[in-house]
Amino acid sequence: MATRFRKSRRQRGSRYCGWGQIGQHRQAGSRGGIGGAGKHKHFFIRTVIEEPNHFGHDPFNSFNRNVVNTWLNVRDLDAVFAKHGKADEKGKVVLDLTALGYDKLLGGGKISGAYTIKVAKVSEGARAKITAAGGEVIADEQHDSE
Repeated sequence: MATRFRKSRRQRGSRYCGWGQIGQHRQAGSRGGIGGAGKHKHFFIRTVIEEPNHFGHDPFNSFNRNVVNTWLNVRDLDAVFAKHGKADEKGKVVLDLTALGYDKLLGGGKISGAYTIKVAKVSEGARAKITAAGGEVIADEQHDSE
């Protein structure tokens, strides 16, 4: 296209060059602010679509990597054994809590029977109660505080 036919050439001398009143195309008011302005106000829908994780913060990064997601107390062993437990060929009552999705055994409550329990972590109180009842604990971590 020849320069003489362009819109910018046609609008020379018209004072506003197609931008209406004076100042409408001058500063950032016509675009709703400069930079990230309006992300929580008039540009919020744009923020949600383009940057869904813009607001908020990163999750807390603990220095303690000893994460326990699911646990079980000693008082609940009878109920778990009624659903999932089995006795082995020697007559021992065996509960594999790791296979059931439990990370740690805690010492809350009283124990009624002698259990052989396989679990990743166990508290000192739970270990003492199970051994006092005649059972045993097979744990990955030997001594974990409660």
